[in-house]
Amino acid sequence: YEICLSDWSSDVCSSDLIGSKFTDQRLPYMHLKSPFSALENAAPADDGVLLRPMTEADLPSAHALSAELRWPHRPTDWEQVFAHSEGLVAERDGQILATAQRWRWGPAHATIGLVIVTPACQGRRIGHRLMTTLLGGLDDCTVLLHATAEGRGLYERLGFVRTGEVRQHQGVAQPTPLIALPSGWRLRPAGQNEAAALQQLDTDARGMPRPALIEDLLAQADACVVLDHDGTQQGFAMLRRFGRGHAIGPVVAPDAESAKALIAHLAGMNAGHFTRIDIDFDSGLAEWLESIGLLRVDAPTTMVRGTPLQHPADAPKLFAIVTQAVG
Repeated sequence: YEICLSDWSSDVCSSDLIGSKFTDQRLPYMHLKSPFSALENAAPADDGVLLRPMTEADLPSAHALSAELRWPHRPTDWEQVFAHSEGLVAERDGQILATAQRWRWGPAHATIGLVIVTPACQGRRIGHRLMTTLLGGLDDCTVLLHATAEGRGLYERLGFVRTGEVRQHQGVAQPTPLIALPSGWRLRPAGQNEAAALQQLDTDARGMPRPALIEDLLAQADACVVLDHDGTQQGFAMLRRFGRGHAIGPVVAPDAESAKALIAHLAGMNAGHFTRIDIDFDSGLAEWLESIGLLRVDAPTTMVRGTPLQHPADAPKLFAIVTQAVG
């Protein structure tokens, strides 16, 4: 389920919003017909905090919240993920105090991220109210998130269980020796007509279908390299602008050595520049990443509510995620 502008009723013409950039001017409040039915005709709580659907007009305030926590997201990063999300804000007296977003990937999967409460209002159950509302309608879904240490207790109380750990590595990428591949295997740039194949690789590796996200990332990536075996796509990786510099991800590959080959190629392209990558801890890549200048700086917990993610028996692995928000 994706929100499109036709789903909104407002005094603002949708053509005025498409392609717009952040401004300090608040657009008129737009009432979302769906998906948060619990918010219809909602009144502020006893503390004066009102939950409502997030709109494009809220993005400057959302970015300010993430900056307050020293998160690296640029306004453009917020725009990109908001395009695929169903979001909420908590506000009081017109001031946005908190945000949270969910991404629906088909009828059976979702991810949750960018759950932010301004420090002055933490500990007042605003995060709990946001999460409870976000989880409405997702009882039959597998829901994935990456938890900070501060948020893990809340998510456990809401039924999430730990399934793993992500390691965030970053730094100034160094010139990286290329990784030799077996005969018949090679790296090559992604072609213009390969989106469907790469979308399927991502679906198999992530365990949830995200074709719209992968299409968007392909359009915006600085580079996408494909792991090819005798003319068949076996993996891929992207280098794209994010936060303080560039991010490598997603990285999909059949094994750790081919994942290293993809990462080494893109890190070499970005040598001398700030580079970030968020890997699955079980990938076995952490020590190698540190050897090429990408040091570990954080370790959020991977958590799932509902049926564990399913993968085909011969599926490639997701060695690096897109972001901690969308997975």
